[in-house]
Amino acid sequence: MLEVLEMTPPPPPPPQPRRHQPRGGGRKQPLQSSVAQPKAEAPQQPPPDGGKRCAGKRRGGRGRARPAEGPRPAPGPAVEPATRAVIGPPVPSKGLSFCRRPGFGTVGARCVVKANHFLAEIPDKDLTQYDVKITPEVTSRCVNRAIIAELVRLYRESDLGMRLPAYDGRKSLYTAGALPFDAREFVVRLTDEDSGTGVPPREREYRVVIKFAARADLHHLRQFIAGRQADAPQEAVQVLDIVLRELASQRYVAIGRSFYSPDIRRPQRLGDGLQSWCGFYQSLRPTQMGLSLNIDMSSTAFIEALPVIDFVAQILGKDVMSRPLSDANRIKIKKALRGVKVEVTHRENVRRKYRISGVTAQPTHELIFPIDDQMNMKSVVEYFKEMYGFTIQQSHLPCLMVGNQKKANYLPMEACKIVEGQRYTKRLNEKQITSLLKVTCQRPREKEMDILQTVHQNGYDQDPYAKEFGINISEKLTSVEARVLPAPWLKYHDAGKEKECLPQVGQWNMVNKKVINGGKVSHWACINFSRSVQETTARGFCQELAQMCQISGMEFNSEPVLPIYSARPDQVAKALKHVYNVALHKLKGKELELLLAILPDNNGALYGDIKRICETDLGLISQCCLTKHVFKISKQYLANVSLKINVKMGGRNTVLVDALSWRIPLVSDIPTIIFGADVTHPETGEDSSPSIAAVVASQDWPEVTKYAGLVCAQAHRQELIQDLYKTWHDPQRGTVTGGMVRELLISFRKATGQKPQRIIFYRDGVSEGQFYQVLLYELDAIRKACASLEPNYQPPVTFVVVQKRHHTRLFANNHKDRSSMDKSGNILPGTVVDSKICHPTEFDFYLCSHAGIQVRILYWSLLTADKY
Repeated sequence: MLEVLEMTPPPPPPPQPRRHQPRGGGRKQPLQSSVAQPKAEAPQQPPPDGGKRCAGKRRGGRGRARPAEGPRPAPGPAVEPATRAVIGPPVPSKGLSFCRRPGFGTVGARCVVKANHFLAEIPDKDLTQYDVKITPEVTSRCVNRAIIAELVRLYRESDLGMRLPAYDGRKSLYTAGALPFDAREFVVRLTDEDSGTGVPPREREYRVVIKFAARADLHHLRQFIAGRQADAPQEAVQVLDIVLRELASQRYVAIGRSFYSPDIRRPQRLGDGLQSWCGFYQSLRPTQMGLSLNIDMSSTAFIEALPVIDFVAQILGKDVMSRPLSDANRIKIKKALRGVKVEVTHRENVRRKYRISGVTAQPTHELIFPIDDQMNMKSVVEYFKEMYGFTIQQSHLPCLMVGNQKKANYLPMEACKIVEGQRYTKRLNEKQITSLLKVTCQRPREKEMDILQTVHQNGYDQDPYAKEFGINISEKLTSVEARVLPAPWLKYHDAGKEKECLPQVGQWNMVNKKVINGGKVSHWACINFSRSVQETTARGFCQELAQMCQISGMEFNSEPVLPIYSARPDQVAKALKHVYNVALHKLKGKELELLLAILPDNNGALYGDIKRICETDLGLISQCCLTKHVFKISKQYLANVSLKINVKMGGRNTVLVDALSWRIPLVSDIPTIIFGADVTHPETGEDSSPSIAAVVASQDWPEVTKYAGLVCAQAHRQELIQDLYKTWHDPQRGTVTGGMVRELLISFRKATGQKPQRIIFYRDGVSEGQFYQVLLYELDAIRKACASLEPNYQPPVTFVVVQKRHHTRLFANNHKDRSSMDKSGNILPGTVVDSKICHPTEFDFYLCSHAGIQVRILYWSLLTADKY
């Protein structure tokens, strides 16, 4: 749903000083410019991380440490006082400011929803920031926190003047009011945490210098929340956020902005030695109602604290007690265990910890090592028996290699247990992902209760740090006024019994309807990659699907070009090229338009391989179907697949009635092109794979229903889209201009016969910390792409960031009122919130766009909008 609102302007603030083209069948063709070209400009310089050349093609469709014992040390000598500073009101970053909210929406039925935002009352006093320098330098936040915790324990009642500081784990310390000194050095002694290298822990002495840095004035924060100051005083918000995270950082495992513990909820096994830990996300945000603490539930994978032999048995899925490991299994175990921290269990009260660096190539009973400089050798089995009285039972298994790589230590698997609290950072397999989703899938009412219980368990009213800083947190969800926007009428083909349709609670079906523009499929084929599907079953499924495409309004040939071809999943490239070439020969040069593929339900990389080969090698449109749907054919499933095929073949399923009657605000009045863009990054652990940028754009107007897509590879983990606009030097043609925005603008002109006079650009996948950077770079690229097509061609641009990965959740105000929810208990589709929990000054809103079991509320931030 598109949120277009009538606006009621808010009262003005008092004056302040400035402070793919949907493809039809056939091969993809390069786009040619049909717009006048300006004089070539100098090549555009990419940003420092630079992008790669476009690698994609046009696509169709939707496509604690322990404190030291002993007497209290005396504080060190005072050091030179710091120069006093005050953090003043912020100034706009980089000279660019975002859109201010023009007013509040009025369209839609008014209602009340609850949000997982908890009002935070802040003190009427200043906060003081101090710089912290620890010598020798420590890289671990955990150790840093242990050092400062010991310092506070020793000196709070004396040198710190009874202040209880909050510490960020790095370089900054914060207090509610000033300390009795401007700068001072302290000496703290701590016993090291076991490093896992095999070196015995020892007591270390640290020198800690605390020096005054600045004073955070909360007056500017209050001015900002009241809408009387444009830019957020991030320093003050950050200080308060650190204060509220201090106690949780001591209690739980902190990962990003979330905290996890096996005590919050009983861990659930995910398989292969992993388990899910429940936790919560916590963030302090400035909103229209004041500061708000956003609390949301979270789950992630941890390595289960198992005996190593049990972990290995889970990884291999079999008993490992009976026979030696094969080389393949040993390598599998080595990959799974490398970097994991274990503790020994064979030394009574000594629980030394080590980090695994590898696994021996030989079984334990074959391992020997030198016991002295004369290179006298002893077996691992003998050593553990003589030294510890420990008899190794599973000597057929390899040993763990731990500690220093230059001088590896051997530990028998049966003498080790995995240390609790280690997050699993590698890629989960499909079974583990499914298990994790089952754990996290909750009905709205259950999630609401879990959030409230978490806030209660966190006990902010008893938090010593919150008390110290005078922060009070409400334990009630925030009630927010919302509106449910009316659903749009949909237009279908006049040949169907139902020519128009009004969705009910976000849902409708294709019964008695035909697509408004049907695509044409004359030449198609099917490959069956599923061993369990017989040819007759596959043929029957294809016939049913072809018939449904015809019923839906497509021209679809009932017979394939060649009989259904069966192939093994490991022969995917060979099978695809074989079917393509045979069809090409049989059709006498005419090309295959559509390929159907039947896949096993658990198909691993097969789906991705089919899409990659069809898109990048063969230029072929494909539609994949799982085995379970082939065996259990449902009309609804066939109808859904037929709609996908129609769009991929260049058809249109439906259009908005308001579009046909020229009634969509900011779209129908002048030729408007709508872009959507996103960047997908490689998974954690992949250090060299490129990021993939994708841009789609509407290719019809006023319907804005057909979209073309372009895909480009760019630098690893680069969020800025490099190829929106680009220039390069060609030896024959000189300076050449191109890029995805430019090409899609040209395509729009060719498809509609008109130049876009307005651009609406929706950008996904951008975090709030990247807003300025993305807007500056990408808006500039859009404008350069326009200027490269025609002198003085600068249509107005509206740039909107759409976020899925935020943590605001909206719940029905009364879970007993069925009229205020969909059948899954979610808020109604079309529900929009633009007040109270939204930004104090900027133009943003939350929108529930669709119905579903797991509804994702989207967060929209309008960053810039040119005057029309």
